[in-house]
Amino acid sequence: MTGDIVFIRGGGDIATGIAHKLYRCGFRVLVLEIEWPTVVRRKVSFAQAIFDGETVVEGVKAVKVTNEEEIFMSWNKGCVPVLIDSQLNILEKIKPDILVDSILAKRNLGTNKTMAPITIGVGPGFKAGEDVHVVVETNRGHNLGKLIFDGSAEPDTKIPQEVMGYTSERVLRAPCDGIIENIFDIGDHVSKGQIVAYVNGEPVKALIDGIIRGLIMNNTLVNKGLKIGDIDPRAVVEYCFTISDKARAVGGGVLEAILYFKTIRGSF
Repeated sequence: MTGDIVFIRGGGDIATGIAHKLYRCGFRVLVLEIEWPTVVRRKVSFAQAIFDGETVVEGVKAVKVTNEEEIFMSWNKGCVPVLIDSQLNILEKIKPDILVDSILAKRNLGTNKTMAPITIGVGPGFKAGEDVHVVVETNRGHNLGKLIFDGSAEPDTKIPQEVMGYTSERVLRAPCDGIIENIFDIGDHVSKGQIVAYVNGEPVKALIDGIIRGLIMNNTLVNKGLKIGDIDPRAVVEYCFTISDKARAVGGGVLEAILYFKTIRGSF
């Protein structure tokens, strides 16, 4: 694989949708993660390779790497390398053509325009033209996936997507600080009132009927109020193991941004 090098900060489900699309378009993608990512949609997140050594999302394999040599080996084998490097130390050894910040922290955790010829901020927390060259909108609705060349993305609504009339009821949150003990797993059907997990002995109950689409890995240390899972009332098992419509749309926006700078205006 000899395409342009893209660093993607974050390996959650949205970042994975971006990485997956760019990989399939011929880019050499490196995912940068923290040491203990708290990933809810584990089955469609390249970050899971941090724990399992490797993971596969819709036919694309991601593998955990620890150094520059292993990164290039992964690319040569047609894989997406995943590196623990929240401080971007790898920039001292490999210079990317594009850098995408898709941590989705709702604030900028240090990305700036000097890091690559093309820098892209995903979601709120970035100002196009100052922090990054372009921002991609992540709020669902008319502007999802839109490129923003001046200004910022819409602020976080803190309201989950409505599915069959349900919004916040779909989300499972930690009732207290502690270690999570999962009773069910992703892909399992649950009924309203059923205990899905415990946190330090306190139950986490399903608020609706549906299927567990996402659930933080067992034995993870969580904080009170943290989103630890979500329930999909549509109860379609396939949705638990495939990239979401939102991730595909955002990934398309990122791809458009790259092609815009490379072919319309020329790379920086």
